[in-house]
Amino acid sequence: MVRSFAYTTQGRLHTKDIQAFLMPTLLSDTNLFLWVDLENPTPEETHFFLEEVFHFHPLSIEDCVADSPSPKVEEYSPKEDDRFTPYLFMVIHAVDYSRADGVFATSELNFFLGRNFLVTYHVQPLKSVANVAERSVRSNVHIARAPDRLAYSLLDSIAENYKPALEELSLEIAEIEERVLREPTRETLNSILKVKKEVLHLRQIIGPQREVLARFAAGEFKLIRGHLVPYYRDVYDGLFRIYELAQGYTDSLTGILQVYLNMSSNQTGEVIKLLTLITIITTPLMMIGTWYGMNFHNMPELPHGYWVATGVMVCSTIATYWYFKRKKWF
Repeated sequence: MVRSFAYTTQGRLHTKDIQAFLMPTLLSDTNLFLWVDLENPTPEETHFFLEEVFHFHPLSIEDCVADSPSPKVEEYSPKEDDRFTPYLFMVIHAVDYSRADGVFATSELNFFLGRNFLVTYHVQPLKSVANVAERSVRSNVHIARAPDRLAYSLLDSIAENYKPALEELSLEIAEIEERVLREPTRETLNSILKVKKEVLHLRQIIGPQREVLARFAAGEFKLIRGHLVPYYRDVYDGLFRIYELAQGYTDSLTGILQVYLNMSSNQTGEVIKLLTLITIITTPLMMIGTWYGMNFHNMPELPHGYWVATGVMVCSTIATYWYFKRKKWF
């Protein structure tokens, strides 16, 4: 699906769903800027828009089409015989957390940011893109005054959408903590390790994105106007807080895992203690029973030997049990 919008420099919608052959004309108009959103495009659409209309560098097109495991930003300046204008290519990942699956689903969003255009490319539908597109066409919301401002709105929306995922993750960790205290089973251990793996995955996503946004926050790129740098810095601060929160989740899960191991160790100790007590209590029975279990025709040592042996076994067992009870080992 291809969505296209042309906006005036005041941020108002000029044209929507633009015919492809009109885009070069609109790009030459200095009073307009163009946003083209490619959602799961066909190879033909990808080739036409990225190569024929905007003439992006082949390397950035290759990185855009291929899955990029890490966020990044690159600046492209035209050399001799290059047909493209200066632009920034950026890869960012949006996330969604499902408690049913217990995993973070990541969706890649690619940006091509120029002076009078913004091209976004993604395979999966993204809430952030849909929300910003809806807000940008309202006459009373001027978030599309320039490509760098629209790019900021998209990045800010992506960062905001981390919050529901983190809330779901927080609920999952609280539930695991209750299960550890109530029933530290093998399934609970698997849940701890699974969620801890997902938190590590989240940190691996957020860390490189912080580095990308740090370059914007430092005002490194000329295509980002100076008065918008604080806005990008705000997105960077939001990602920093998310990273710190993920670090806190990691520490919490480490503590929960330690509690689980301690409780499992205590349970094992109780079982060993019980088996040891049973062994000690039954030792007199075993010793006397073994001796008098031999095949004698007569037992000359004691008169009424079987009854005496039985009495000794019962008394020694009761005495051993009473001693352990007094010591509060039961």
